[in-house]
Amino acid sequence: MHYGQIKNCDIANGEGVRVTLFVSGCTNHCEGCFQPETWDFCYGKPFTAETEDEIIAMLAPSYISGLTLLGGEPFEPENQRGLLPFVERVRKTYPEKTIWAFSGFTIEQLWQDGSHPRCEVTDKLLSMLDVLVDGRFVLAKKNISLRFRGSENQRLLDMPATLREKKPVLWDK
Repeated sequence: MHYGQIKNCDIANGEGVRVTLFVSGCTNHCEGCFQPETWDFCYGKPFTAETEDEIIAMLAPSYISGLTLLGGEPFEPENQRGLLPFVERVRKTYPEKTIWAFSGFTIEQLWQDGSHPRCEVTDKLLSMLDVLVDGRFVLAKKNISLRFRGSENQRLLDMPATLREKKPVLWDK
């Protein structure tokens, strides 16, 4: 897996002050994407053990609320496989911190057997999340006044409640 950028002290991509990881690779190719360079799975730098250690250290301060995964597309199958061990490490090291992810795929697509993004680690990765912002960015539905999302079709899902109810439950904090 490759990544395009790591941001420390990000306040735009989730609640509180966050560390954000922008993974590389995306097959959605949304019109108006703010980072089309991240569509390339080889864009940026390799995600290594040293990269993991750097992010773990960035998450240490008490003012950091958690980790956010963006892209590119974290739920491309190859990215899920690369992210799962890291996200498990984050959850174990910082159980009090939240983990958010943004995906152009909907939760329904991620759950659907045989769909492109679904793979052997999808359910486990979803179970590690507190919030999933799901759905493709749709330029015709762009709305800059929305909190933590770019277009009106996208949803902020409370993942523990969504998994418990087995249906999308909106995050409303």
